[in-house]
Amino acid sequence: MPLVPPRGYFPDFLTPAAGAYGFEPGLDALLSTPRGQLRGQVEKLGEGRKLTPWLRAVREGGAPPLHRLGAALRAYQDTALCTWWQRITARVESDRTMRARTQWARGTEAMLRTFEPVLRWRAPVLEAEYPVDRDIHLEGRGLLLIPSYFCRARPVALADPALPPTLVYPARSSVPRARPLTELGGAHLARLLGPTRAAVLQSLDGDCTTSELAQRAGVSLSSASEHASVLRGAGLVSSSRQRNSVRHALTPIGLALLDGHPGLAAPAEA
Repeated sequence: MPLVPPRGYFPDFLTPAAGAYGFEPGLDALLSTPRGQLRGQVEKLGEGRKLTPWLRAVREGGAPPLHRLGAALRAYQDTALCTWWQRITARVESDRTMRARTQWARGTEAMLRTFEPVLRWRAPVLEAEYPVDRDIHLEGRGLLLIPSYFCRARPVALADPALPPTLVYPARSSVPRARPLTELGGAHLARLLGPTRAAVLQSLDGDCTTSELAQRAGVSLSSASEHASVLRGAGLVSSSRQRNSVRHALTPIGLALLDGHPGLAAPAEA
């Protein structure tokens, strides 16, 4: 808790970019933070207040306090997050899929407008309500947008301007249901793929496990696995193993086909 006060600044090293690859890679990166970054960020945290002995030890990169921090983070994940992880990832992936679908179908500016009112696109500036007045200049580095289950009301940016520009925003609170085949050219999609396989494809709003896919599409577990395999072979679906389950998500080509924009799936001929 001394590292994460109820409001205001908290150190950037607690949210490493490697966390995108899972909890363990993120924790390894956190515990390997260079001492210079630890010192600067903990000192910034201590501005206006006295650092505890443990925070001073973290600032100097001492092994015992960092191991204690790692153990606390792992225990918190097991106790507070694991039970709800499926719901958390479903919301985040649903949000990501919606933004990606909009970008492929209508372009980046249309995608940026989907964030309103949390973010406002006023070309060439992306505006956000923020506790402090601050400008972030990308200077060609790009902007990483991260949907978060826990972010509320306002987005959060990294404090260190030397780090890659990153903006964490609240993920949408609702997970969309699979759309009926009559929408978005679904009848034509059903004739192309068959009604069951088309239903499986349309059920992939956000990534999901094979059992979740079966439930959404109203098919058996073995049927969902078989259809996902065929769709993966056609390049419409990607699958990755996470612990004891396999998660499936639409590829950009799958997104383009589902939204009735096949021309986006391949480059135009010269």
